[in-house]
Amino acid sequence: MDFDLSEEQRLLKESVDGLLGDAYDFDSRKKYMKEPGGWSKAIWNKFAEQGLLGLPFAEDDGGFGAGAVETMIVMEALGRALVIEPYLATVVIGGGLLRHGASVAQKEAHIPSIIDGSKTFAFAQLEKNSRYDLADVATSAKKRGEGWVIDGEKFVVLNGEAADTLIVTARTKGGQRDAVGIGVFLVPAGAKGIARKGYPTQDGLHAADITFTGVEVPADSVIGDPENALPLIERVVDEARTALCSEAVGLMDESLKATVEYLKTRKQFGVPIGSFQTLQHRAADMFVALEQARSMSMFATMACDFEDAKERATAVAAAKVQIGKSGKFVGQQSIQLHGGIGMTMEAQIGHYFKRLTMIENTFGDTEYHLRRVTAGGGLV
Repeated sequence: MDFDLSEEQRLLKESVDGLLGDAYDFDSRKKYMKEPGGWSKAIWNKFAEQGLLGLPFAEDDGGFGAGAVETMIVMEALGRALVIEPYLATVVIGGGLLRHGASVAQKEAHIPSIIDGSKTFAFAQLEKNSRYDLADVATSAKKRGEGWVIDGEKFVVLNGEAADTLIVTARTKGGQRDAVGIGVFLVPAGAKGIARKGYPTQDGLHAADITFTGVEVPADSVIGDPENALPLIERVVDEARTALCSEAVGLMDESLKATVEYLKTRKQFGVPIGSFQTLQHRAADMFVALEQARSMSMFATMACDFEDAKERATAVAAAKVQIGKSGKFVGQQSIQLHGGIGMTMEAQIGHYFKRLTMIENTFGDTEYHLRRVTAGGGLV
C-alpha cells in the first residue's frame, strides 16, 4: 500500500504549514485566546480564503471533494501550531453531519456559510453523567404541530459560546439510553429559550453549557431520520476521533522537536544535557511512541472509507487507544526533560501536553476505547 502523499496533498501540506508558520506563533495564540469566543475571526477568514473550510465538501456543494487524508493533513498542521479555531467543531463534526445526513435543502442553506467562514457550528451532544455513551440522551424533542420543541441541557459544547448554529441531539421517543429514538436538530444559537454559559477549557479552547427551554424549531430542522440518527452520529463522531488522532500526532511531533532542541541547548556540568546517554534514550523512546501513533492515525484515516461500520469503529477505537498511550508518554517525557520550566504557563511545551490530555478524554478515553476494541467496535 502506498503511504506517500500525492502531489496535490503535498501542496496542501505546504500551504497549511506556510499559513500557520506566518500567522500562528505562541505569542499570537495568546492574543487570539482573548478575542470574543476565544479564537481569531481574522485567522478563520484566512482559512476560508485558502479553501481549508471547504475541503471535505462535495464539489456540487461548493467544496473541493477532498477526503480523509486531506483532513488528516490539516489536523496535523493545526496540532503542530496549537490552533484554537473551531475547525473540528465546524468543519469536521458540523460539516460531517451535514455531508452524511442532511437534505439537499439543508446543505444549500448551511454548507456555503461554512465554506466562506461566515458561520461556525457546535455539536451539543454531551449530557450530565452520560460519559462517552452517544445513546445516553435525556434532552427531549417533542412534536408540536409541524415542528418540534426541545428541552434539556448539554455540557462542554466545544465552540458553543461563539457558534452561530447548534447541532443538537435529542430524544424523540423511548428511554434515556435506547439506541433508537434519537434525532439530530439544526438550531439557531440565538433561538428563544436558549441560555449559554461559556468558559475556557484547560487546553485554551472555549466551550459552553447550554440549556434549552421550550426551544421551537421547524420540521426542516431535523437532519435525517428523527427516530434513528444514532448511526449517523456514530459515523461522524468516529470521523472526529480520527481527526483528533491526527491533531495529536501533530502535537506529539512538535513536542518531540521542541524537547530535542531543548536538550541541545540546555547545559549542565558545562555540556548540553542532550549529550547524556540516558536522555538520548528517552528521546528515542519518544520517537518510537510518536511513530506508533502516526501509523495508527493513518490506519484510522484509511478506515474512514470502510463500508462495514463495525470494522470502521474497531479501527478508530484501536487508533484512539494508541494515541492516548503515546500522547501521555510523549507529553510526560517532554515536561520532565524540560525540567521546572516545562510546568510554567510561559513554556509552550506544557500547552502541548494540556491539549494532548484533553484529546485523550474527548469522545472516549483510552480505557473506554480499549473496551470497544475487545468488543469489536460495539458500544460499551
